[in-house]
Amino acid sequence: MPQDHLLRWANGRWTAPLVRRLGLPQPRVLPRCTSAYGPREFEGRHVQRVRVPSGAPDSGGLADWLRDQGAQLWPESGRLGVPAPDAQPSPRLQTCIVDARALIRTALLDELHDALSDAVRQMAPGGRMLFLAPAAEESCRAALPEALLCRRALEGFMRSLARELGRRGATANMVCLPQGPLYDAPEQWAPMLRFLGTDRSAYVSGQVLVLQDEADHPFGPAASPWNDTLAVVTGAAGGIGAATVRRLAAEGARVACVDRPEAAPVLDTLAHEVRGLALPLDIIQPDAPDILAAALAGHGGIDLMVHNAGITRDRTFARMRADDWHAVMAVNLQAILAIDAALDAATLWKPGAREVCLSSISGLAGNAGQTNYAATKAGLIGHVQQRARIWQSSGRRINAIAPGFIETPMPAHMPWMAREAARRLNALSQGGLPADVAEAIAFISHPEATTVQGQVLRVCGLSLLGA
Repeated sequence: MPQDHLLRWANGRWTAPLVRRLGLPQPRVLPRCTSAYGPREFEGRHVQRVRVPSGAPDSGGLADWLRDQGAQLWPESGRLGVPAPDAQPSPRLQTCIVDARALIRTALLDELHDALSDAVRQMAPGGRMLFLAPAAEESCRAALPEALLCRRALEGFMRSLARELGRRGATANMVCLPQGPLYDAPEQWAPMLRFLGTDRSAYVSGQVLVLQDEADHPFGPAASPWNDTLAVVTGAAGGIGAATVRRLAAEGARVACVDRPEAAPVLDTLAHEVRGLALPLDIIQPDAPDILAAALAGHGGIDLMVHNAGITRDRTFARMRADDWHAVMAVNLQAILAIDAALDAATLWKPGAREVCLSSISGLAGNAGQTNYAATKAGLIGHVQQRARIWQSSGRRINAIAPGFIETPMPAHMPWMAREAARRLNALSQGGLPADVAEAIAFISHPEATTVQGQVLRVCGLSLLGA
C-alpha cells in the first residue's frame, strides 16, 4: 500500500517547518477510534451545547445523556473556567453540538456568527461539530415558508465551515430530525451522536443524515445484540473488506467472509482470526447466489449483508473495451442484484436485518475514465433507495456508504501525480483508511440505528469531487 509521505512530513518535528515554507498542504494526523462501542463513548470528552437562536427551547435530556456518557460539559457560553497562571493549559473543545432546530426564520441566521464564533475558535485539532437541523424537507414545507430556506442555508454554512475546520483535522456534520416522538428524545439519537460526535467519524465531514421516525417499529436498543448476529461481507479479503470483517467481529458478530476462490488462503486466515466462516465463492458465477443462500440457510438466516466486492477497469469511454465494461457491470451491480434476489426468495432476512452497499463518490459526481464504475455505483444508490421503500414497513434497513480516496492497494496502480491529487482534494488533505469505512459500516448497520434508512453516507473527508 503506498505511503502518504506528506502526511508524515507535515507532522514531523524537523520536517513540518519545511512543509510550511514550501506552501504545501499540511494534513494533520487524525484521531481515530476503531474499538468496539462501549457504555460511555464520551468519557472525558469536552463537549459544549450551543442553541441557535440562544433562547430556543432546550432539547430535554440531551445534557443528561451526555453526562451519562462521561462527557465533561462546558457551559453553553464560554469555556471551562480560566486556569491559574501555574496550571496546565485550558482544555480545548472536542465536540460541539449545535441545536439549530428552531432556526426557521431568515432573521435568525444572523445569530449563527455570534453563537458559534467562540466555539469554532476553541475547537481542538480533530474536534467534531454536529448540527441538529430544523427538520427534513417535507416537514419544512409544511411549516413556515422560510423554514426550508433556513435548512438549506444551514447546510451550506455547515459544509463551508467543515472545509475550514478540516485544516485542523476537525469535521462538521448535520443530522435532520423529523417532528414526532424522535424529535425530543436524545437517547434515541445515540448512534448518530456516538459516531458523528466522537473520533469514530474521523474521515466523515460535511454530511447530512435525515432520520426517519418509526411509528410501527420502536426505535431504541435493539432486541438482538451484536453477539446474536450473522454478518456477511463480500470482497472480504481486500483492504476495506478485511477491515469491515474485523470491526464487525469486534462488536461480537459472527462474520461470513466471502471472496474469490483464489483468495482462499487469505480468506481462511481472516476467518480463523475472527472465528468466522470462510466462503470462497466467485459472486459473478451464475449459480453463486444460490450457493451462497444455501450456505447461509444452515445458519438460520442473516442479520447483516455488506456488499463490498467491487472492481475497476478504468479507461475513457471511447477507448474502453467491451469486456472491461461487462466485467465491472457483472461484479459491481449485477451480482449484487442476483444475491439479493436469492436471499429474498429463500426468506433468509431475519427481523430487523440490515443491508449496506458500498457505492463511491464517483457514483455521485462522476469521474473521467470511470464511466463503467460510476454507472454501477450510481446504480447501487438507486437500488438502495428502491429497496428502502420496499422495506420501509418491515423493520429492515438498507443504506449505502460512498467512500472517497481510501488508502488501499488499489490506488497503488495510479500514476503518482493523480494519486497525490486524489489525496489532497478534500477538506482534510489526505486519504482515508479502510478502518474509516469499516467504522461507518459498523455505525450505519448497528442494531440501534433504526432511524437511518435509504441514506448515502460519504466517507471522503469532504472531497472536492462533489455530488
